[in-house]
Amino acid sequence: MKLREEMPELTGATKWLNDEVTKEELLSSGKATLIHFWSVSCGLCKEAMPEINEFRDEFEDELNVVAVHMPRSEKDLELSVIEAMAQGHDISQPTFIDSEHKLTDAFENKYVPAYYVFDEEGKLRHFQAGGSGMDMLRKRVNRVLGNEQK
Repeated sequence: MKLREEMPELTGATKWLNDEVTKEELLSSGKATLIHFWSVSCGLCKEAMPEINEFRDEFEDELNVVAVHMPRSEKDLELSVIEAMAQGHDISQPTFIDSEHKLTDAFENKYVPAYYVFDEEGKLRHFQAGGSGMDMLRKRVNRVLGNEQK
């Protein structure tokens, strides 16, 4: 995806955990949205999860957070493993299980972890991939939210 592109529709999930959301619901909330891709076989994803949960809780009134589980191999398709890891890592936000890579393809995403920050109009304002750079992600989220620094 390129900056300022429209958020894709959130369709094609194998299953949703913790509630299902639509693009329309996210946009009508008047909040910005952080969509993060992760995988059960990704160590960096597990390390970053507490910080993503921190974003979810700290910016609850200003930011929608949606998780997308993107399998990297056949082993990553086991639903019970995904559910157990989501629960074990306190992933309480809506979680799109993308076992057929439908949303992954719509985002043209190739990485986990990967973070997409959309403004309240659903335009992509920031993308980053990899385990480090949470300070940069925080700065970008704050910029999209109109906060100078929290």
